[in-house]
Amino acid sequence: MHILKSGEKKRTLQQEKVGTKKSVQKIKKTGSNPRTRRGKWISAGYLFPSAAGVLLFFVLPFMIVIYYSVVDNPISHQFVFLDNFVMVFQNAAFQQAAKNTLTFSAAAVPLAVVLSLLLAMMLESKIPFKSQFRTFFLSPMMVPIASVVLIWQVLFHYNGMMNEILAFFHADKVDWLNSSYAQVVIIILFLWKNLGYNMILFMSALSSIPKDIVEVAVLESASSLQIFWRIKLRYMSSTILFVTIMSLINSFKVFREIYLLKGEYPYDTMYMLQHFMNNTFSRLDYQKMSAAAIMMAIVMVVIIGILFLTENHFGKDVEG
Repeated sequence: MHILKSGEKKRTLQQEKVGTKKSVQKIKKTGSNPRTRRGKWISAGYLFPSAAGVLLFFVLPFMIVIYYSVVDNPISHQFVFLDNFVMVFQNAAFQQAAKNTLTFSAAAVPLAVVLSLLLAMMLESKIPFKSQFRTFFLSPMMVPIASVVLIWQVLFHYNGMMNEILAFFHADKVDWLNSSYAQVVIIILFLWKNLGYNMILFMSALSSIPKDIVEVAVLESASSLQIFWRIKLRYMSSTILFVTIMSLINSFKVFREIYLLKGEYPYDTMYMLQHFMNNTFSRLDYQKMSAAAIMMAIVMVVIIGILFLTENHFGKDVEG
């Protein structure tokens, strides 16, 4: 009797285990677990405001821009396909603006990345007046843009401080904001405004590099250049990517400073794509503005894609 009861108990336990497994598998397949369903609804509730905001303020306007770029005007809505893109691409003002923007970004963005990295490395070393040095480069972040423009007008006006310094050395005055030097002035302004923020990001990246790896490299008689190129640069690849993308985005925002300095139609070398977009919008030429915006977006996607591929190539061996 005892043996029979033990056998029945084992069979009962086995049946319960099989039933439990089947129930778990059924729950996994159907997702009918009440806690799982509740968690999904709660997650969807938290995500909905952000998703709705992105759809309403980013995706939907971008779809409208695409629509306007392929019609002749907002009234007749006649489909013209690529005619607006051809018209914008052949426009002399757009060509000038694109050339100036490309020249400015190609010079200002690499300078912003390289100089901020050098400043961060300098501050990581033992130099005197480190806190004052850091304050000097961080102070522009706290200065309003109108004040920055006022400072630059005082410095680079035809009768400003820079020309007074040139006159002290018996040099001719330079009309900085109405000559070929105009874009150089804007590049200096861009660097002054952005180096401090980039420098802080690089200082954080440098402090997160594993010290034991650097110490091993020193023990292996690696030079400072080898340590920087083989170790530090690879561990900072994601930060370099972020700083480059942020600097590229900020290079398009320099329109604010130029607009406050020289208005809607500055000197030729200061006329940027944002000027073209702003002036086109003021004339209510939506189809031309939309086509230019699409072209800018495509170029930005290509550039950022190349940056991501480059970062993935150089930083893949240090990712955890």
